[in-house]
Amino acid sequence: MPDVQSMVVEFVNKLRKRKIEGSQATAKYTVELLRSVISQHRVPHANQAAALIDAVKAVGEQLVAANPVELAVGNVVRRVLHIIREEDLSLTTAAMAGLDLLDASDDDDEDNCKGIGYPAMSAAVVAAARSTLRPPSLQTLLEGTPESATVPYTSSSGADSESKSKSADKSSITRKLKHDVIEGVNQLIHEIAGCHEQIAEQAIEHIHQNEVILTLGSSRTVLEFLCAAKEKKRSFRVFVAEGAPRYQGHLLAKELVARGLQTTVITDSAVFAMISRVNMVIIGAHAVMANGGVIGPVGVNMAALAAQKHAVPFVVLAGSHKLCPLYPHNPEVLLNELRSPSELLDFGEFSDCLDFGAGSGSPLLQVVNPTFDYVPPNLVSLFITDTGGHNPSYMYRLIADYYSADDLVM
Repeated sequence: MPDVQSMVVEFVNKLRKRKIEGSQATAKYTVELLRSVISQHRVPHANQAAALIDAVKAVGEQLVAANPVELAVGNVVRRVLHIIREEDLSLTTAAMAGLDLLDASDDDDEDNCKGIGYPAMSAAVVAAARSTLRPPSLQTLLEGTPESATVPYTSSSGADSESKSKSADKSSITRKLKHDVIEGVNQLIHEIAGCHEQIAEQAIEHIHQNEVILTLGSSRTVLEFLCAAKEKKRSFRVFVAEGAPRYQGHLLAKELVARGLQTTVITDSAVFAMISRVNMVIIGAHAVMANGGVIGPVGVNMAALAAQKHAVPFVVLAGSHKLCPLYPHNPEVLLNELRSPSELLDFGEFSDCLDFGAGSGSPLLQVVNPTFDYVPPNLVSLFITDTGGHNPSYMYRLIADYYSADDLVM
């Protein structure tokens, strides 16, 4: 089995060098790495959940710092931390319930002993004999406190068997917590892998016959969503804004045509001119913030404004791993990054303009090439996630189900 630290270093380097991009790809790699961290981490008998949380946070901080723009990385780290807290709470609740049942059973035994005329010492002896069969107390589970101080001394052999029973119980609880956490992480991996299919199943409810759909850039979620409607015998046309300067829309248009959809490629600047013919705007999101705002490909804000002006529904598709518990104004949120100017201009052709001005210390021509755009929640009509359709005002409540308040700041 490969060393976890070497896996972390390798993934951090890939994030820094942008060798892994996209919300689903980064989320998938992150959750699989964290599963390895949890499975190989040696958990102490006491404070097991805290030890796992510290280990996951230590790795998560490195991953988030490597590429802060990939918000899906931080989202997945927080989801895993939430899983650990939930499983620890579940085990604690189960232990408390077992303790209450044991106390009730002890009371019944004492009543029975008194009822049949046994002396009081007999009840104590019976309780001492049954102590070796008891599950560990809640204090033992949380703090590792020995139970021998609370159990009457019987014999050396009884103490030895009790000690072995305690050790076995501690080991069992340790394995139980890690096992439950890993099971929860496996469910998260399955959820991320199947988010496209879960969202695509809802396409038939939103796309109707002979409609015109506008989208921008390239998104696998949007591709599967549109193709799912096509497979249900819905006939419609798709307008694809090309998504300059990377022209990701060209790739989406090719894939749509290959799937048999009627597709029209338009320039980004033509969105407002064509929006009057459109019945719905459907885009994929890079991230969905806690206030219902959307981070998407550059130019998506222009499409949202055009849709609002012509009363066209603006629908956002996003898997649950893209739901971010932070707000856009949070200082730890990096909403954008600037790409190379070479995507916009040819350095050879514009070399004269890029020369430094006399005495100014900076080039006369500045080139800004942002990657993302922000859409405020008031421009969004509907979110479609793998759990169903939601209004923007409900997103904060949906996000609260996935994350713990203690884990918002990494």
